[in-house]
Amino acid sequence: MLCACSGGPSYSSTRGSSLDHVKLNSKLLHRTLTELVVRPPGAGRRPLLVLLHGRGMGPDGLLSDGFFSGLRALGRRAPDVLFANGGDHSYFHDRRDGRWGSYVLSEAIPAAVRRLHADGGRVAIGGVSMGGFGALDLAKLHPHRFCAVGGHSAALWESGRETAPGAFDDAEDFARHDVIAAARKNPHLYGSTPIWLDGGADDSFRTADTELAKLLHVRYHHWPGGHNGAYWSAHMPAYLRFYSASLARCPAGSQ
Repeated sequence: MLCACSGGPSYSSTRGSSLDHVKLNSKLLHRTLTELVVRPPGAGRRPLLVLLHGRGMGPDGLLSDGFFSGLRALGRRAPDVLFANGGDHSYFHDRRDGRWGSYVLSEAIPAAVRRLHADGGRVAIGGVSMGGFGALDLAKLHPHRFCAVGGHSAALWESGRETAPGAFDDAEDFARHDVIAAARKNPHLYGSTPIWLDGGADDSFRTADTELAKLLHVRYHHWPGGHNGAYWSAHMPAYLRFYSASLARCPAGSQ
């Protein structure tokens, strides 16, 4: 399935948060990428939430009234937020055309921590569709790196034959990053890291995402809706509450 990641930036107000587009010169990818960082209102050193976008969306594709109102509602517990750039269809993993997963970990996150003066010891990661896969894959490969991980309508497949064109280089690439197969082998794949999985009732990824939730013995949240920006915006406040609570419980410098 190709991501029907409809909707671009759609918001009426940042609700007091500051929003900056920043350039990152990636040595790993040999290109310059535009990242997006958001600072909630108020002062103080905050933890960092990394959100990864869906296929074809771009970093600003998750900006919405739901995001900004949800962030403001958290008050002092609101994290700084990095929207990392995954190109059109990198799926945020190391592959032939670039080390997209390594760039998130080794370049995008450290750069955001420096720019925002965030607490680099308390970082959570999540994403929608392609980005949901990317977040789950990165946290799988680095199980002690994050304070929480979320897959919102995560683009998961139970076999390489089902994958969307361009999502993986070949069967071997899929096998290296097969989140469901890894969970079958090890239900404790993510250790004690809090996990959130959700999707709309009409989302075609729901079957695979539900299977992952069963394997990991975690709750699968589901609401009416499809695989689109309206669904993610509506539930963004719930996502942010999950990340904020998980970051608050995560000891500084423990990751």
